[in-house]
Amino acid sequence: MVLTLGFSPCPNDTFIFDAMINGKVDTKGLQFDYVMEDVETLNNWAAEGKLDITKLSYNAFLHTVDKYALLHSGSALGKGVGPLLIAKQPIDLSTSKDLRIAIPGVNTTANLLLSLALPDAKNKTEVLFSDIEAAVLNGEFDAGLIIHESRFTYQQKGLVKLIDLGDWWEQEMNAAIPLGGIVVRRSFNKELAATIDGIIKDSLAYAWKHYPALTPFITQNAQEMEESVMRQHIELYVNDYTTDLGLEGRHAINTLFTKAKEAGLLNENAPESVFY
Repeated sequence: MVLTLGFSPCPNDTFIFDAMINGKVDTKGLQFDYVMEDVETLNNWAAEGKLDITKLSYNAFLHTVDKYALLHSGSALGKGVGPLLIAKQPIDLSTSKDLRIAIPGVNTTANLLLSLALPDAKNKTEVLFSDIEAAVLNGEFDAGLIIHESRFTYQQKGLVKLIDLGDWWEQEMNAAIPLGGIVVRRSFNKELAATIDGIIKDSLAYAWKHYPALTPFITQNAQEMEESVMRQHIELYVNDYTTDLGLEGRHAINTLFTKAKEAGLLNENAPESVFY
């Protein structure tokens, strides 16, 4: 059986999926036809139901939970991992309504958090996540909402942090921050979904067994970063929640869905459970 699979070229994703798509673990007779795209492209494809299995932002999952169910493995979720709002110089956030802000996508969890923390900040423009720092530096935008490896490089480029939205969420909600998850079609039966879940766990276990070595699949797909930055990226975004969400992880996700429902942001056809 061949299944379509989508994830980003970021080190945390390639670290997770390397073994299962490159024949290093038993895939139980399943084959994966994979594609790598930026997170907002994957979010848009999820809205179309394009792929069988996909990485997506939890914000996008709010709107596609009728089409997809969440796996227990593969999520990017934790503490100290949230998106950052950055600028060339300090800015009083009470003026957020006047700021021109570059965001990595309307459907990203980063944008959801920005909307909750700074509801007046509405002058937002979508920019490819890897181009946001440069767009702020050259004056196209007053501030930028950065994700992924950019949190490790913005200071080197002379940018400053205005707010850590992960910290904001953790303090306000007393929960870990859900960033992205791995979902499968709801039309899949529970046995198939569980098999995919197990393969991802095995793939991740294989990756950790051989870490800190980085395979060519990881290094060649990374966005122009040093290996030390790749490891920082992996160690921050791939953690115990990635192996299995557990009670704390499920609590964080349920908190996000509750807040989204209160704000009228949850798909009206959402099923009772987000999981398969």
